[in-house]
Amino acid sequence: MLIILPIVISTTNTSKIHSIKALLNSGAMGNFINQNFVHMKDISTRSISCPIPAYNMDSSPNRAGQISKVVDIVLYYKTHSKRTLFTVSSLRRQSMILGYTWLKNHNPEVNWQTGEVQINQCPPWCKGYYMIQKKQAS
Repeated sequence: MLIILPIVISTTNTSKIHSIKALLNSGAMGNFINQNFVHMKDISTRSISCPIPAYNMDSSPNRAGQISKVVDIVLYYKTHSKRTLFTVSSLRRQSMILGYTWLKNHNPEVNWQTGEVQINQCPPWCKGYYMIQKKQAS
């Protein structure tokens, strides 16, 4: 079963808001956003000093070549928000991939039968969940 999350993102430089669908993928080592989505939504990118070789899930080289750009965005899912750095790459059918690093950092509770994902086990250093919960309690 594929788990696709409805995500809202906000750019850190212009605060533009966009809806996007994110695939949870524990096999992806990082967080990725599709270069076509970035271009279409005119999201500002930042170059990285050392390009990173990119590979697909089947270990073949990614057709977009090396990763040389990142985007800095705030990601919102339900009651959770967190500023996150995404690498920009060609993702074919996916707009965004939340990989192992995001899953490990936020430790979501996944119901594999229903596809429901809850973010209620964040570690204490993850302020995104707690700040929103505190606002709602006020």
